[in-house]
Amino acid sequence: MIRTEELLLNVGPQHPSTHGVFRVVLKLDGEIITEAQPVIGYLHRGTEKLAEDLSYTQIIPYTDRMDYVSAMTNNYVLCHAVETMLKLEIPERAQYLRLIVMELQRVASHLLWWGTYLLDIGAISPFLFAFKDRELIINLFNELCGARLTYNYMRVGGVKWDAPEGWIQKVSDLVPYMREQLKVYDELVSGNEIFLARIKGVGKYTAQEAIDYGLSGANLRCTGVKWDLRKDKPYGIYDRFEFDVPVGQNGDCYDRYLVRLDEIRQSLRILEQAVEQFPAEGEIMGKAPRVVRPPEGEAYVRIESPRGEIGCHIVSKGKDKPYRLKFRRPSFVNLQILPKLLVGEPMANMIMILGGVDIVLGEVDC
Repeated sequence: MIRTEELLLNVGPQHPSTHGVFRVVLKLDGEIITEAQPVIGYLHRGTEKLAEDLSYTQIIPYTDRMDYVSAMTNNYVLCHAVETMLKLEIPERAQYLRLIVMELQRVASHLLWWGTYLLDIGAISPFLFAFKDRELIINLFNELCGARLTYNYMRVGGVKWDAPEGWIQKVSDLVPYMREQLKVYDELVSGNEIFLARIKGVGKYTAQEAIDYGLSGANLRCTGVKWDLRKDKPYGIYDRFEFDVPVGQNGDCYDRYLVRLDEIRQSLRILEQAVEQFPAEGEIMGKAPRVVRPPEGEAYVRIESPRGEIGCHIVSKGKDKPYRLKFRRPSFVNLQILPKLLVGEPMANMIMILGGVDIVLGEVDC
């Protein structure tokens, strides 16, 4: 047996494939990882503490900057928690607008992941395909709220802006286009021999391990656990729609890849139904008070973001600012399994395993 000198290697925090300012301290025996220690906090802004000195409406832009590639779902979880405390009824039109933008956001988020993940592995063309198609959704968001990344769109009681004329039709037109593009993605990548040899069986874990680590989203469903809050604990108007929960079997990077592509297909199913049912007219804001003061008490709500289960816990003392605010961030929780997955793997698989977890550092550090 050849024995080598132990090597300590820093990966990040300035590294394009760490998907943000993230650092992993690795111990290597030759090419094999013997220990991995994630180091976080480079993007920490104290969002939860800052919220204690902000009104509930003022907190919404801060949620944009947590998972900054899925800002719409972050907007929603905060508003949903406050509305739960206030027992507010949300108008139908606002409910549909919320659902449509959240599912568009899920598609855009998975497209960004697909493109950057394959770029990490060494494929350039898929990155260009993904960003070209994601741009169509970003343009729709820009028309709706005037922003391309941090939207600040939702409000306690509804949404800030109504859909402009012709916007719903554009969403409807996007659905068949994206379905055809997914076929192109499969032809380009999913059956590629080099890709399959590179990704299958890598970063594998069992369903029990996923549950023990508190994983959610595609990181849980890739093991065969059929759990999606939109289906199992419906919120908003998700119980009105027919869609499936994609699952894998092997719990490896390839299954996580397939699950996310299938989630895009299911989001397109939801969008197709939503635009057909979209109310022709109606209010976009419920009867929310001008100054939001939830009654004294606390509430915890959770929803299904593109990265998994995101929760919001609010403690109120009956004032216009929260006494305490805490987010359950899926990127932070999902990251916990990384050291286990890396030990025993060759260095070449490190970036592929990290990318397969799909973290956003704004949400990890908060």
